Amino acid sequence: MKTKTTLILFMAVVWSMVCISIVMADQKGEELAAKAALKWLALVDEGKYSESWEGAAQLFKGAVNKGQWKDSLDSVRKPLGKLVSRTVKSRTYATSLPGAPDGEYVVIQYTSSFEHKKSAVETVTPMLDKDGKWRVSGYYIK
Repeated sequence: MKTKTTLILFMAVVWSMVCISIVMADQKGEELAAKAALKWLALVDEGKYSESWEGAAQLFKGAVNKGQWKDSLDSVRKPLGKLVSRTVKSRTYATSLPGAPDGEYVVIQYTSSFEHKKSAVETVTPMLDKDGKWRVSGYYIK
């Protein structure tokens, strides 16, 4: 009986360690994704729209060409003016998103303020690209 109890206790400890490892891996992925998002947003904030396209995920580049991206940001983002503030509103890890192939994503929402728009919500979605690097696969501002 003592051996069975020891075995059950051992299995519980192993299972707990596996669960903790999975959570820590997800958190590390989220942190890397958040860093990639901020680095990418800095390009957009500086008006380096073509460079932001170059640094985006393959999925992003397949959905919009560089000229379309630049034109889109010239008409939507540029009129907002300079960034005043940006804080994380939410950050959610996902393996499945509507209209996107299964993979690893982090949907990050920021509460942002711009020179000509006091309150906005930016949604940036980094994904783990095929080469193992986190890159932005989507951007939306409301």
